[in-house]
Amino acid sequence: MKYYCETKTATDLTRKTLALVLAGGEGSRLKELTKWRAKPAVPFGGKYRIVDFVLSNCVNSGIRKIGVLTQYKSHSLIRHIQRAWSFMRYEVGEFVELLPAQQRVDKGWYKGTADALYQNLDILRRHTPEYVLVLGGDHIYSMDYSKMLYEHAESGADVTIGCIEVPRMEATGFGVMSVNENLEITKFTEKPADPEPMPGKPDKALASMGIYVFSTEFLFEKLIEDADNMTSSRDFGKDIIPSVIADWHVRAFPFQDDDGSPVYWRDVGTIESYWKASMDLCSVTPELNLYDDDWPIWTYQAQMPPAKFIFDDEGRRGEAIDSLTAGGCIVSGARIKRSVISSGGRIHSYTLIKDSVLLPRVEVQRNCRIQNAVIDKGCIIPEGTIIGENLEDDKRRFYVEESSGIVLVTPDMLGQKLHVTR
Repeated sequence: MKYYCETKTATDLTRKTLALVLAGGEGSRLKELTKWRAKPAVPFGGKYRIVDFVLSNCVNSGIRKIGVLTQYKSHSLIRHIQRAWSFMRYEVGEFVELLPAQQRVDKGWYKGTADALYQNLDILRRHTPEYVLVLGGDHIYSMDYSKMLYEHAESGADVTIGCIEVPRMEATGFGVMSVNENLEITKFTEKPADPEPMPGKPDKALASMGIYVFSTEFLFEKLIEDADNMTSSRDFGKDIIPSVIADWHVRAFPFQDDDGSPVYWRDVGTIESYWKASMDLCSVTPELNLYDDDWPIWTYQAQMPPAKFIFDDEGRRGEAIDSLTAGGCIVSGARIKRSVISSGGRIHSYTLIKDSVLLPRVEVQRNCRIQNAVIDKGCIIPEGTIIGENLEDDKRRFYVEESSGIVLVTPDMLGQKLHVTR
């Protein structure tokens, strides 16, 4: 077995492409999980951050010119990208470049996704790309973008939109597309109350993944037009995409596998969806395969020892079942079921954790019971704490998602002031 990964090499098409990752969002639906960090910087999967998935997709697809646009509480995101993604060489046209909001136009912050690109037009022009790939920085999936680029170039489209089939009434939170038999988009509706079904599939809708391939000059022209429109909200989904459907060549690119089945893609924008995507990883054969040697997820990770499980006494046995346990963890006489324990965790004796997500450096002291919970980075759970069994009690101390009963616990909720003291 070889000891290195072989990603796709750059082609003439991918070399002409500049990828732009929109990573400035606040992620307010993740509640206190984004109080001190941008949504793309939220840890995921034990050792990664959410943004690592889209950046890995770029590198694995052979796209090595990447800009990351940041704004909201971006320090931890910028720090992570500098540590994890500085291995490419700018001299050969490979880079991950940070584009923080810097009041370049009218001394204003980014007003929307389209405005974020408009404010950096001078920088984008300097790279002279033939195609611009616009990506969200806050979704969990593995996708070969080179296939979408190829179809865009072959079709001669002005813009191609990545899309995925979803249950029709779940599409109310997405941009929904109507297409003809040639996959040309005839209508685009942002977050409709009654999504239009797909032809021949009345229970399905075609939802935008927030992935766009633009022919460069067309994109620049539309960004300038949008900036001159005083009624625009400066957003791709609300403004630019609907404005080009009627008069320009706009195509859909369905994200699916070789037999036409939809592929794994998750918007982890709420506590419930973040928890569910984490639980998906605990499946025996998860739909998102983190163990694919041909499609690695790259990240920065501190140099930590292997996870350690100690004690083998009845009632005090260190074990983890159907779970992910990252490096640096010590499971000391505790039982873990269907959970993700992130790097540097410490789980002490006689504790039971199930159906939960623990972010990095969480310590759970003795005799605790935790279920259906997301525990934020750096929390110290006191001895004897019970979480997830009595939601009324949990609501008095923590945040509880009404629809699912998932409990979010942060250091502030525990009275542990990691960031601000008063």
